[in-house]
Amino acid sequence: MTRVRVHTGEVNAEMLDTTLQDLPKFMSNNNGGWIDIFQPKEEETREFLQGKMMFHHLAVDDCFEEPASRNFVYGDHKFTTFKARDADRELDTEYLRSFLHDGWLITVRHAHMPGIGEFRKRIKSKDFMKDGMMKAEYLLYQLLDSVADDWTKILIRKSERLDELEDRVFDPNQKHPNLLEDLHELKGDLREIAKSTTPLDEVVRGMLRSNDEFVTDATNLYYRDLADLTRAIVTRVENYSSGAASTRDTYISQTSMRLAESQAEAAEVMRLLTIIATIMLPITAIASIFGMNVQAFEAGNGPFDLMTILGIMSAIGVGILLWFYVKGYIGKR
Repeated sequence: MTRVRVHTGEVNAEMLDTTLQDLPKFMSNNNGGWIDIFQPKEEETREFLQGKMMFHHLAVDDCFEEPASRNFVYGDHKFTTFKARDADRELDTEYLRSFLHDGWLITVRHAHMPGIGEFRKRIKSKDFMKDGMMKAEYLLYQLLDSVADDWTKILIRKSERLDELEDRVFDPNQKHPNLLEDLHELKGDLREIAKSTTPLDEVVRGMLRSNDEFVTDATNLYYRDLADLTRAIVTRVENYSSGAASTRDTYISQTSMRLAESQAEAAEVMRLLTIIATIMLPITAIASIFGMNVQAFEAGNGPFDLMTILGIMSAIGVGILLWFYVKGYIGKR
């Protein structure tokens, strides 16, 4: 069911519940404010946005499709859409559509968003009106700033997580399981954040570059400050992503070094055993030969004398060498 709430910009005023059918009368009795349309039903919402407000059909279409982050000026109204964080999960995002018309900021959304909650707190505070500005452009600035601040809070947690993983990587006293998986997960989270924060920065900068005067002279300074904030967020995401990649590479290098050290220790053990075996081989051969129970040492009357046995042993050895040669295990290949 579509939920419509309105704030007229009065200090300490609460959000008022209304309907799409009653909105035109409500708007005619007030100079401006914020209208929030949550989980809109397509037919009745189109009737209000396109039929009564006369908003461009391309902008209205974006309210019910998967749009791209963008800004546009349509005659007497402006339209922007950008991604904001969804409240369901930490990094889920949904598009937030905003119309600016005659002092009104009209937002259309399909999900709960922490940025909207922060904006609702701001618009109700006493400090919100300290500049005496309640125009739609200023409201949009505060909305964008609320969304950016929400991403900043997420980045603070990711920064703390990165510091924690870095400490684990360089901790020589304890082994931490699943460390590589945790680093991969953090890298993936930062990549998901970048998919939303980078377009947000581009949207804000596009407003400042717009030849259609999307941003008015009265709010230009605010949007420039917002552009600095969104650029700082993008830079932080890039830095944290590089830090996560560097920490992951360091962990992999350390693991490779420990594996090489283990292999070197195993090779040293094998070398020692080979030396011992080499020393024992002739001793064992002599003991085996002269320890055989044959009659050759007495009178040579036995079925096999010592020379016969040595000949058989030599033939077996030569046969094995020839087989190795044919297989290419020894000699020229």
